[in-house]
Order: sequence, then structure tokens, then C-alpha cells
Amino acid sequence: MDLSLWAIVALCGLVFLAGFVDSIAGGGGLISVPAYLALGLPPHAALATNKFSSVLGTLTATWRYWRARRIHVRTALVAAAGALVGSAAGARAVLLVPPATVHTVVLVLVPGALVVLLFQDRLLRRAPLAAGGEAGRPLLRAAVLGLLVGAWDGFFGPGTGTFLAIGFHLALRFDLLTASGNARLVNLASNAGAVVVFLAGGRVVFPLALYAAAAGIAGNQLGSMVALRRGERVIRPFLVVVLVLLLAEVVRRRLA
Repeated sequence: MDLSLWAIVALCGLVFLAGFVDSIAGGGGLISVPAYLALGLPPHAALATNKFSSVLGTLTATWRYWRARRIHVRTALVAAAGALVGSAAGARAVLLVPPATVHTVVLVLVPGALVVLLFQDRLLRRAPLAAGGEAGRPLLRAAVLGLLVGAWDGFFGPGTGTFLAIGFHLALRFDLLTASGNARLVNLASNAGAVVVFLAGGRVVFPLALYAAAAGIAGNQLGSMVALRRGERVIRPFLVVVLVLLLAEVVRRRLA
């Protein structure tokens, strides 16, 4: 497609911002997908091109978290396996459940997640968090987390990385930084299959996808660096912002 230089620059700026946010708290697609659509790409091409650029960016962020020893690999891989199964189930379920039902569930779920995240110290009685997780951490909870969030990803999509980070933090008691690192690895695994399908189907728009991928990689690099340096002080506010954006997106779809 024929795009002006300024249109490409504007898109790359938004993809950079999406990568920055995504590497910290997930939810970058809430920024990047509308940017592709605003550029005039058909929905399938927008989703495919976004997935291509975001996977490369997520790979960069995952590598940074892994080098900093902020990924509990065994737990994250079990959750990733659950996410693959859940995503397939969610994609099938979307054909059976009316979209209005999903939006209603989300309108309850997201505010609840916000309340728990903001007031968890008062609402939850838990042992102190450990940066690397407990040695005997139950893997069943990780599998269930991956299954549920994977189903969400296959069914609805936006906010998958955010819910993974919150799940690792609240359900599995990882500190927010390690929870964010785990979420990046699971998100990377759950999206890899989709990228292969989109590439095989010729849905990714080149060379636009390469320009966007470079911007996404840069955003993920900067975002993960900030997260690793600032830790929970920056991750928690970003999680709250992404949840608010997600709630706004659900309300918009509900009213559309």
C-alpha cells in the first residue's frame, strides 16, 4: 500500500510507545492495533502486521528479563503450555458465545482487577514476596493461569500480558518485576503460533512490518530497561493505566 513518510513515522512512534508499555505491563496492542487501523489497513492485515512487530519486540524484552534473572523459567513455560491450549479453546468458544456476554464479563472483571491491584495489601493476607519465587511453587496454578488467560487471548485478546502479570503476582506470589518477566515469556509463546499462521497466509504487510518491528524493538528495549531499574514503582502504575485503557476499549466496543 502507498503510505506517506509522515504516516509511517507516526505509526512507528505509536508502535514504539506500545512496545514501551507492553514490556512493562502488557497491553501494548491497545495502542498499536488502532494505529494500524487508522492507517487504513484492513482488520486482518492490521492484526497480522501488529502481531509480527509485537512478537519481535516481546522477544527483545524477554531476553532482557531473562538476562537479569527476572524470569522463573519453569513456571513460565508451564503457564505458556496452558496458554497454548487455552488460546485454541478460546478461539473456538468465540464462535459460540455472543460478544455482548464477553463485554459484560469484562466490565465486571477489569474494575475488580483494578481494586485488587490498588488495595491488595488491605484485601489480601499473604507472605512476603520473593524476587525469584519459591522453590516448591505449585505448577498447577501456573498451568491454570496460562489456560485461563490463554482462553481470554483466543476469545478477546487485549490485555493478555497485563492479566498474566497480575496473575503471576497475585495467584503465584511473584514480585511484580518477576511477574512481568514471566508474562513476557508466556505472551511470546502464545503469540508465536499466530505469527506463523499470518505469515503463511500472506497477511503481514511488508516492508511496513519491518519498520514497525524496529520501532517496537526499540520501545521494548527502553521499557524493559526502565522496569528493571525502577521495579514495582513503575510497573504498578503502568498496570493500572493499561487496565483503565482496557476498560475504555471494552466500553467503546459495547456502545459501538
